[in-house]
Amino acid sequence: MAEKILVTVFSASGVTRRVGEKIAEVCGGDFFEIVPEQIYTDADLDWMNKKSRSSLEMNDASCRPAVRGKVENMDLYDTVIIGFPIWWGIAPRIIETFLESYDFSGKTIIPFVTSGGSGVGRSDAELHKNVSSSVNWKKGKQISRPNEAEIRKWLAEVL
Repeated sequence: MAEKILVTVFSASGVTRRVGEKIAEVCGGDFFEIVPEQIYTDADLDWMNKKSRSSLEMNDASCRPAVRGKVENMDLYDTVIIGFPIWWGIAPRIIETFLESYDFSGKTIIPFVTSGGSGVGRSDAELHKNVSSSVNWKKGKQISRPNEAEIRKWLAEVL
C-alpha cells in the first residue's frame, strides 16, 4: 500500500498556503489548512506592537489558539508535512494546538517553514516535545516560495 501523506499548513498571509498547496500537488498528498477560530487581522499580526494578539500569544508559552475544523481520519496518514511561518524564531502557538489535537504515534512529521529572514530556528526542538516519542520527526526546512524544483529536491530527500 502506498504511503498516505497529509500536507497541512497555517498561513497568516497566504505565502505558506501557496507553498503547501504546491507540496501537496508535487507529492500527491491531501491538503488541510489550519484556520484559526478567530482570524488574524493586520493589527493582530503587528509584531512591532507588544500588545498585538500575535505578540501576546508568542509571549505566553501556554497559549493555544483555537482551530476551526479538524482533519478527518488522521489515523489514515503515515506522513504529515506541516508548514508554518516563523514567528519570534519559532512556530506560531496555533501549531502547538494542532499537534496536541491528534495522536501522531508512529507517524512521520516533516516540518517546513516560510520566513522573510529567519530560518527554522528553534521550532524543531520546541515542537517535537508536543508529540509522542514514537514520532519520526524530520529536520525542518525553510521554503519561502512555491518553487517546484526546490520542493521536488527536498521531497526526494525526506520522503
